[in-house]
Amino acid sequence: MKLIVGLGNPDAQYFNTYHNLGFKCADKVAAILGAEFKKEKFRAKLAETGSGDKKILIAKPLTYMNLSGESVKEIVAFYKLDLKDLLVIYDDYDLNKGFIRIRESGSAGTHNGMRNLIKELGSGDFPRVRIGFKPDEPSVIPLIDFVLSGIKEEDKPLFEDATTRAANAAAEFARGAEVLSLVQKYNGRK
Repeated sequence: MKLIVGLGNPDAQYFNTYHNLGFKCADKVAAILGAEFKKEKFRAKLAETGSGDKKILIAKPLTYMNLSGESVKEIVAFYKLDLKDLLVIYDDYDLNKGFIRIRESGSAGTHNGMRNLIKELGSGDFPRVRIGFKPDEPSVIPLIDFVLSGIKEEDKPLFEDATTRAANAAAEFARGAEVLSLVQKYNGRK
């Protein structure tokens, strides 16, 4: 079984913000795999496809970004998942906008949602897809406000492409692709 988790915030006011790039990817992964978000369980919206050990679960935690780990921990524990079968997709201010960075494991960096996730899971040894949104010019807005600000109109095509590439990488992971092959294929910016 594979678990794909997109990080974000559940309220409509956050839909078009940088902090919801993970949710946007989760929606795209579900569409690629022919799944729909029909269930709410483990404090998350869930979409699933496949069966048995070929089951794929896509989750959007409803705990808000900074407590994402609480929901993911429940899912991982219930299904007794090995962390190598978990892929987390999230926004990352430490990467330039539109860049994709896939890794087999790592730290949380400056991301509070990932900090909570790593704390709750007790490990950072799980694959992740980071979508950069660092602006070309330094932001005058505090980071806490910037991550919740709306994506600029002129940047929407760039982020549409980035979330599509991230979702394609996640779908390939869900179907069994090795993380290193995804790194070679998707890392960077188109």
